[in-house]
Amino acid sequence: MYNTIIFDVDGTLIDTEKAVLGSLQKMLKEDYGKQMPLEELTFVLGIPGSSSLPLLDITDIGQANKRWNHFMKEFFHEIKVFDGIKEVLGTLEDRGLVLGIVTSKTNQEIIDDFEPFGLSGYMTHSVSADDTEKHKPNPDPLLKFLEISGADPKTAIYIGDTVYDYKCARDTGIDFGLALWGCKHPEKISAAYNFEKPQDIMRILE
Repeated sequence: MYNTIIFDVDGTLIDTEKAVLGSLQKMLKEDYGKQMPLEELTFVLGIPGSSSLPLLDITDIGQANKRWNHFMKEFFHEIKVFDGIKEVLGTLEDRGLVLGIVTSKTNQEIIDDFEPFGLSGYMTHSVSADDTEKHKPNPDPLLKFLEISGADPKTAIYIGDTVYDYKCARDTGIDFGLALWGCKHPEKISAAYNFEKPQDIMRILE
């Protein structure tokens, strides 16, 4: 029986795909003269800019990240909470489960892109890209969460939408639930649970 549920943010709790890819595409075009179709940028979903930008041959990572976040503000209207998430979080909280997030967002990105949607109040603990030197798919972010929360890996589950999330959970030694509502390549992921919609999370408590 699980008593701790840890969530990824982008693609799991909130739908940021259009905003993340659209802002990156615009930044690459305006600042670097690179014109890239959105489908060639999807690899950035689920990992921090410090990991994804070098793969685009960008060397001034700090400045590029600032500009990317600047353009994100122009696409903020594209971000939304996935249907059913708030209700599920409320029910899990009412049942006394410990909830938290492990995300590739920085602390500032959490403030800008996550907190406005009113989900932070459900979370007892959070780990951002600023909290560890290594990032997903490395297990360090989840290990950090276990450290600060005192959660038992045997009674914790991580829910995310990418292969980076899956590998992070696998190498931490905790179960993984796949958020199919945000997942692009489920065939690459061997999850303990496949959730078609957020409400399906409730079945692991039965």
